[in-house]
Amino acid sequence: MFTISNFLENDDVTVVDELGTFKVIEWKRDLSVNAETAITAYFASEMNVRRRQVVCDLRQAPITVQAGAMQWMAGDVRLSSGVKGAGDLFTKALRGAVTKESAIKPEYEGTGIMVLEPTYRYIILIDVANWGNSIVLDDGIFLACYSSLQHQTIMRSNISSAVAGGEGLFNLGLQGYGALAIESPCPKEELIEITLDNDVLKVDGNMALAWSGSLEFTVERSGKSLIGSAASGEGLVNVYRGTGKVLMAPTAF
Repeated sequence: MFTISNFLENDDVTVVDELGTFKVIEWKRDLSVNAETAITAYFASEMNVRRRQVVCDLRQAPITVQAGAMQWMAGDVRLSSGVKGAGDLFTKALRGAVTKESAIKPEYEGTGIMVLEPTYRYIILIDVANWGNSIVLDDGIFLACYSSLQHQTIMRSNISSAVAGGEGLFNLGLQGYGALAIESPCPKEELIEITLDNDVLKVDGNMALAWSGSLEFTVERSGKSLIGSAASGEGLVNVYRGTGKVLMAPTAF
């Protein structure tokens, strides 16, 4: 049995979002300052530059997190590497090498709570069921998810995307039912969600955070010809084609 005081009930802490086992908290002010840093801390808070953390209630579901993301845990929390043998280790190591994610993502289960490391990036919670039970993530934004979700390596449908589209050749895909936490360069209020019904989205730049696994991703010329592309000043664009959704930041990151 454990009791945690002066944490979630702290008047400097605000719960900004929650979904299933995940609860996102935000520290409204940084009080650990001195005379030299107080001005910077004040204006940072006023401009929404604040520390954010994910609190995980493991009684609701086991979770998988990015390696090194755990800050502290209390109660009955059991850790496993998530590796089920030599073949599984090789597969995960290969996936980590090509998707820029940690090769081994530890899994936690039990009846206690776990708190992830603070970050100044924005934390977005996603129900994968709302994405047709299949979602693909941009490189380096995965933070945590339900262990029930299956991890896959998604390869681009054309090689040129690796060098010309601002995206890697491989991305991390998640399939199944459960919640997901990602780190975003901008707040949820600014994110643009575009739903395609057998249609096409073309984006000039690396702006997509996540997209439905049902969509085909390619890199193509913005015009029908090389001359047309050159004349438009756009050149190559990222293209998402089919039926599904795209979560997009308003500025390139």
